Amino acid sequence: MRLIIAEKHSVAQAIAGALEGVGQRNGDGYIETGNNIVTWAQGHLVNLAKPDEYTDHDWKKWAMETLPIDPTPDWKWTISRTKGAAKQYTNITHLLRRDDVTELVNACDPDREGEAIFRRIITHAGVNLPTKRLWVASLEEDAIRDAFARMKPETAYDGLAAAAEIRAKADWLIGMNASRAYSLAYDAHYIIGRVQTPTLAMIVDRDNQIEAHKSTPFWTVRVPMGGWQLISEQRYTDRREAQRILDLTNTPGVTFDVLLKERKQQHDKPPRLYDLTGLQKDMARQHGLTAARTLTALQSLYEKKFTTYPRTDSQYITHDDLETLRKLTQDQRLVEGFINPKDKPTTPRLELTVNDKKVAGHTAILPTMQAGADRLDALSNDEKLVLTRVVRRMWEAIGDDYVHEVTNVTAQFSSEFCETQFDNPNGFHDASTAETGFVSHSDLPVSLGWKSIEHATPEEDDDNKDEPRNVIPPNLEQGRSVILPSAGTATLKEGATKPPKPFTEATLLAAMEHASRYVEDKELKAALDDDESHSGGIGTPATRADVIEKLIRSAYVERKGKQLCSTQAGRNLITVTASERKSVEATALMEQQLTGVEHGDMDAETVMEQFRKDARSIAHEACESVETTGHIIQSQSEKQAMESYGPCPKCGQPVIRKGKFWQCSTNKRDKQSDGTWASVGGCGWRLYQTVCGKNLTDATVRTLLGKHRVHVKGFTSRAGRKFDADLIPDPERGAKLDFSK
Repeated sequence: MRLIIAEKHSVAQAIAGALEGVGQRNGDGYIETGNNIVTWAQGHLVNLAKPDEYTDHDWKKWAMETLPIDPTPDWKWTISRTKGAAKQYTNITHLLRRDDVTELVNACDPDREGEAIFRRIITHAGVNLPTKRLWVASLEEDAIRDAFARMKPETAYDGLAAAAEIRAKADWLIGMNASRAYSLAYDAHYIIGRVQTPTLAMIVDRDNQIEAHKSTPFWTVRVPMGGWQLISEQRYTDRREAQRILDLTNTPGVTFDVLLKERKQQHDKPPRLYDLTGLQKDMARQHGLTAARTLTALQSLYEKKFTTYPRTDSQYITHDDLETLRKLTQDQRLVEGFINPKDKPTTPRLELTVNDKKVAGHTAILPTMQAGADRLDALSNDEKLVLTRVVRRMWEAIGDDYVHEVTNVTAQFSSEFCETQFDNPNGFHDASTAETGFVSHSDLPVSLGWKSIEHATPEEDDDNKDEPRNVIPPNLEQGRSVILPSAGTATLKEGATKPPKPFTEATLLAAMEHASRYVEDKELKAALDDDESHSGGIGTPATRADVIEKLIRSAYVERKGKQLCSTQAGRNLITVTASERKSVEATALMEQQLTGVEHGDMDAETVMEQFRKDARSIAHEACESVETTGHIIQSQSEKQAMESYGPCPKCGQPVIRKGKFWQCSTNKRDKQSDGTWASVGGCGWRLYQTVCGKNLTDATVRTLLGKHRVHVKGFTSRAGRKFDADLIPDPERGAKLDFSK
C-alpha cells in the first residue's frame, strides 16, 4: 500500500480523484482508493518549540544573562496548537505505522515549505520508508497523473529540505535573540525578524526622505505650437529669469530653429507571464488588493483547479509545457468573458513564454482548462479579479508587439530672431541666453498589439498623466524655422520639486523583489541581479505578503489608503537596531546562501554556523546600541506619551498611546515579583489596536474620541466576512460596534 501525504485536504481530494482504483473509501483523516491511501497535513503540523518549552534551560526568564538562546544540537519540535492539528497528526502517524504501508509519497506543495512540512512529520513520527516526491504544478487530473509518472526519489530534494530547515532555524535564532535582547536593553517590547526588520527599514528610510524633503519651486516656459508644444529645457528657480525668457518668447515674430528631430518606431515586446510577485503588484495597482488578498485568492483558484501553482518566482514555462499552453490558447472558454474576441492574437507567439533555463522548479502562473468564463459567477470578487488578470496576462504574453512612434525635438530661438534682439534693451543680454533650449516629446500608438487586451490606465506615479497629448506634426524638419502661431500665447508653468512617493503595496513588493537596488557591494549586486539565480530579493514570493501583514499587525506600519507608512513605534525600532539587523544587503545575502544550499552549491552546515555566529553577537550589539541611541528613543517615547488623542470616555482625562493600545493617561501598572504586570491605579479605560480584525489608526482614534463616532470599513466577522460599521466609545470595553445609523 502507498501512503500519499498532501499539504491540504482539498489537494488530497484532487489527488485521490485523479488516481485509478476500485472505488473510494473515506476514513478518519484520509481517503483510500485502490492501493493508495491519501491523507493531508494542515499546514505546518510540526513546528520548532518556543524557548520556554526547553525545560533544561532557564529560557522562560527574560534576562540578558540567558542569551544567546541556541538549542543546537538538541532542537525540539512540537505539534501545532491550531485547531484540529493534533488530531490530524495522530491520524497521519497511525497511517504511517500501518503494516500494509510500504511506500510514501510526498505530495505537499512543490516548494521549500512543502518539503519542510512533509519531512518534519516523518522525522517527528520516527518513520523511515522508501519515499518518492510528487511535483505537480496543476491539480487537473491529467497533470496529476503525469506527475505520478515522473516522480523522483525524495533524496533528490535533500538540498531543498536542508534550505528549508536552515531558514526555519535561522529565523528562530535571529528573531528570538534579537527580540529579547533589544526589548531588554530598552525596557520595551520589540519584534525583530530576519526579513521583517529590513523591510521595515526600507519603509522608514522612505518616510524619512519624504519628511526631510524641502520643496523648491521652479518655472518652465510653455510655448503652444498648435497641437503640440515646446517646453523650456531648463527649470528656472529664479522667477525673474523665467519671466524674461517668457517675454522674449512672446515677442512678435519670434521663430525657433529645430536643431534635432528624432522620429523612430519602437516595438515593445509583450510582458512575461506572471510570477506571484508580479501578479501581486498588478493586483495592488489595478484593484487595490493587498498582497495577502491576492495570494489567498490565487491559492483558492489553484485548489479549485482553475490556475497552476501560485508560489512561483518564474515568469516562463518549459518546452514540456508548450503543448499545454497551445491547448489553452485554442480553447474558446478562455476568450469570451475574459477578453474581447477581436483582440485575441491572430498568430499567438507561444515561443515567447518558453525558457527552460529560467524555470527553477515552478513554471509561471497559467490558467487551466477548467477556468472558463462560465465559472466566474461562482467565485468571490477577489477570485474573479485574479483569474481574469491571469487569463489576460496569458493572452498579453503571446500577443503582437505594441508599436508606437516616438518623436523627440530640440529647438532654440532662430538666429534671425536673435539678431533682432541683441540690439533690443529688453532682448538678449548674452549669447548663452540666446541659446536657451526648448524640447518636445510625443509618443503615439501605431498598433496596440498586446496592449489591446486590457487598455492600460496611467500609472499612479506618472507625473505626466494629466498632460494633454502632444502630437508633433510629421512634416516638421530639422533646421526649419518654426513660427509661433500667435504672439503672446506662451505661458509660465509653476512646479515644485517633489519628495519620493510613499511605498504602496505594489512598490514595496517591487523593492523586496529587487533588493540589489539597495546593495552597494558590486559583486553581491551583480549576483543578485542575475536573473537565473532566483535569489535577487529579500524574502520569497511565498512569504512577502505575510511579512507586510506582520509589520501591520505589529503596529510598525499602517495603511493609509494605498500607502504603507511607518508608525512611531516602527521608526523607534529602526533607530535602535544595529545595521546588521536592518540591512537589506545582509538579508539578501542570506537568501542567496539558502538558494546555494538548495542547489547544492553551498555546504549546509557552514551556512547554518554563520547564522549561529550571528545570533551569538546580538546581545552585545543591543547593549552597544543603547549607548548611542538610548537618549533618542527616550525623547521620542516621552513626546509620544505626552500626546493626547482626546478625552477618556470613562473619566475625561487625556488618552495616550502605549504600543498596541490607547489608554487613559491616569492608568498605572507596576511589574510584580513574578515578572507579570498589574494595574495599580487609574480609571482602567483601554482600547486595543485591533477590533474585529481591523487595525485602528491614530487618525481613527482621534475621530472616535473627538466626535464620539467614526465609520470604519473592513471589519471581519467570525465567519470571515468583511463588513463596515460605526465605532463608538465604550467606557468599559474601549469601543463597540454600532449599526443604528
